[in-house]
Amino acid sequence: MFAELKVGLSYETEKIVEPQDSATHYGSGMVEVFATPAMIAFMEKTALECVNHLLPVGYTTVGTELHIQHIKATPIGNKVKCKALVTGIDRKKIVFEVIAEDESGKIGFGTHTRFIINQVEFMGKLQ
Repeated sequence: MFAELKVGLSYETEKIVEPQDSATHYGSGMVEVFATPAMIAFMEKTALECVNHLLPVGYTTVGTELHIQHIKATPIGNKVKCKALVTGIDRKKIVFEVIAEDESGKIGFGTHTRFIINQVEFMGKLQ
């Protein structure tokens, strides 16, 4: 059913760090730099976009695990990019290596795990 998903798939995204991405906005710090939660959300979104277009209609992925290091501050207004690389697949479990960089180099890295779900079934279990 998910035959197009393969180890080695990769995807890159980029964005400009906006004030709403700052640590002060998130409440995770008191400085106007790219917040760790914003970087993590950017990594998750990149991983989602890496595989989502390969799934059948009605399926998506949900994030379940993160092991991330945020190693360098990035000022508001700078461009950041993220790369997600599929490093493992076990049935519905997909493991990614994620790396974020700004204009001067690596700012964060780690691993992220997502699971493939049927959206209707998933939401039905919550009711």
